[in-house]
Amino acid sequence: MTAPAAAAGAPVLFLHADAEAWVRAAVADIASGLQRALDAHGEAKLLLSGGSTPAPVHRALAREPLAWAKISLGLVDERWLAKDDLASNARLLRETLLEEGAPGARFEAMKLPPHHQIEDSVREANRHPVAGAVCVLGMGEDGHTASLFPGIPDLPRALAAREDYVAIDASAAPVAQPWPRRISLTPAGLARTATRVLLLRGARKREVLVRALEGDDVSALPVRAAFGLPGEPLRIHWAP
Repeated sequence: MTAPAAAAGAPVLFLHADAEAWVRAAVADIASGLQRALDAHGEAKLLLSGGSTPAPVHRALAREPLAWAKISLGLVDERWLAKDDLASNARLLRETLLEEGAPGARFEAMKLPPHHQIEDSVREANRHPVAGAVCVLGMGEDGHTASLFPGIPDLPRALAAREDYVAIDASAAPVAQPWPRRISLTPAGLARTATRVLLLRGARKREVLVRALEGDDVSALPVRAAFGLPGEPLRIHWAP
């Protein structure tokens, strides 16, 4: 594992030789952030991302001896789907964390019952502040993070929003299909979190990350919204 030197506030990149080392290091970072919050405030909040990449980290994290009953769980983003849909991030979180361990943890579902509109769910999400949370992010090969996709008409509004969460129409993003309607954490919300961890696997994503670290245009590669934020620097864990 290597951690290149970085300027103050700049992301710190850890390169791991294999998936096993990657999981161990990522879990250690996440658990450490949660324990700091528990020690300081008596409670903690953890925001998790969907997709296949973080699943083994969730499973290992669930077995950590934390005071899970004092930890609330939320999502970085969610697809506008029923909470039990196979493609929903809520279902992934339940299957890879809550059903694996994390005894007593409270899950704040983002999707309200079917008769509600997406705007109702956004308002509900914003009733649960993310300030001080531990936030676990992912990144797509197009440079998106959360549901902030490059090239979509809603991106400028999301980047400028002051709320923690906004509704997103990602129909212009090919990689967002077939789930274009989403709720996403904003850069403003991300800036209010305390600990930020970015999980990446594969050569292609490492190439995209290198390009992201070399520039500053957030609209081109929205993952840059996680760089240089107040507080702890972003900790990036990559493995082949």
